[in-house]
Amino acid sequence: MKTRLAKVTQFAVLSLLLIGIGIASASSAAAQRNRWDGYPNWGGSFQLRETALNAGYNEGTKEGRDDRGRNRYRRYSEFGAYNDATHDYSSRLGDRELYRRYYRLAFERGYDTENPNNYNNRNNDRNGQDNRDRNGQDNRDRNRDRDNNNNNNRRGRDWNRYGQYGGSYQLRQTALNAGYNAGNKYGHDDARQRRRRNLNDISDYRNATTDYSSKLGDRELYRRYYREGFTNGYEDGYNGY
Repeated sequence: MKTRLAKVTQFAVLSLLLIGIGIASASSAAAQRNRWDGYPNWGGSFQLRETALNAGYNEGTKEGRDDRGRNRYRRYSEFGAYNDATHDYSSRLGDRELYRRYYRLAFERGYDTENPNNYNNRNNDRNGQDNRDRNGQDNRDRNRDRDNNNNNNRRGRDWNRYGQYGGSYQLRQTALNAGYNAGNKYGHDDARQRRRRNLNDISDYRNATTDYSSKLGDRELYRRYYREGFTNGYEDGYNGY
């Protein structure tokens, strides 16, 4: 009787332990998803976006903590990891340039979270005004650097800066041009209405066949180029380009 009771007790304890682990895992997964809710969704798979944001944020926070400890603030473009933006990337995730885009955004936020560039304010009151002036200039320089970096990262209609996935020259150019034009229009419209949409909610992005004809070649390849052009066109339109 005692043996049976002991077995029942062990089973109950084990069951509660497994339930606790399951709840903790679910809570952790939900927290991880919520962590990226405030970030834009430019398309791509869930795994591509999550992996890129996680890798970029982790690297950015690491560099931010290091620079804060050294009492300095650097431009993002000074970091090799930011320029490369491919840590943890693999081809199975999908588009490499889209991955790099997510990565860099998360890197910037992670860096600024750990190193908000306010260390000059630690000086005494006698130097307070000098520090405020210096911080103001630092912030202006930082904003200028960020704008320049964003402009440097813009591909716009420079098709040479887009992916090369094969297919004919005409297929690629037609798809990129059609996608960019459509995305740019939607981006301008959404900016005017002060909303930002998941691109998968836009039928033109999902279909990705505007201006396509069978004489151009592979339809799925066309759609891949089209969506890449659409994604960049949308961002440019939304930002007023």
